[in-house]
Amino acid sequence: MIEIEHLTKRYGADPIVDDVSLNVESGTITVVVGTSGAGKSTLLRMVNRLVEPTAGRVLIDGQDTMSIPEDKLRHGIGYVIQGNGLFPHRTVSENIATVPRLLGWERKRIDARVDELLDLFQLEPATFASKYPHQLSGGEQQRVGVARALAAGPNLLLMDEPFGALDPLIRSKAQADLLTIQRRFKTTILLVTHDMEEAFHLGDRIAVMDQARLLQYATPAEILVQPAHEFVERLVGTAERPFRLLSLLRVESALEPGHAAGQPIDSSANLRDALSELVWSGRDALPVSDASGAIVGRVSIAGILAHGRAHS
Repeated sequence: MIEIEHLTKRYGADPIVDDVSLNVESGTITVVVGTSGAGKSTLLRMVNRLVEPTAGRVLIDGQDTMSIPEDKLRHGIGYVIQGNGLFPHRTVSENIATVPRLLGWERKRIDARVDELLDLFQLEPATFASKYPHQLSGGEQQRVGVARALAAGPNLLLMDEPFGALDPLIRSKAQADLLTIQRRFKTTILLVTHDMEEAFHLGDRIAVMDQARLLQYATPAEILVQPAHEFVERLVGTAERPFRLLSLLRVESALEPGHAAGQPIDSSANLRDALSELVWSGRDALPVSDASGAIVGRVSIAGILAHGRAHS
């Protein structure tokens, strides 16, 4: 768990982060959103002491980070930035091995970990291990950057606008990869973004900041249905709110008995995608399949709208 207590950073008289308190539960993803200059990245960097706080404190699993030597603290926290910050003169395997080498791991253990992570990110070790960053696509560089951050098995991963430089298709794949990895390792993630779609897609909880202060810290559904501040409501977007709410609800939650024609949609898909497919195909209902591919019912436009209203 990360406990942020009354955290403040000032440069002169100007507060960059102003008395922020929040708790990040272990094994969850918290996304910090807000406009440029809101203090998001500074808040993140105070967690691993790249920026020293003016006041307040950060506790990781109950231990005050100020009591931990800086190098030890940072070796135990994965850190991913926009553009990934890969070392251009090091190969992919050398980049991933950076922290394990600093920690003094044996070569066999390092090599095994590098291969494990490359396989996990669908980067064939025989093909990618010896490549240099400039030989990779943007999406491949992103995956290597996250693999490097995870190499020593940290329980905490900090991510500062990690997908901001990627095009929409690669960005969507990178987000899916992150969710898969997080579910596998149960890593606690604190991620900064200015993209509300990304926040709702990734976050178990969302922290909204503006002008150095924390305005609301809540689940995505609470942010949508009960915005605590006018700025939060504007950031969410009035027109987008119904569709973002549907994106938080799964098809299985609106499952109906009966049959429907056409290609089935997976029960784990969200209702926003189901509604889009229904409108695009001109149908009133879709068959729904489970993880095994068996048809388990259907989902309809009327059912989606009724389910959405019930949760609004």
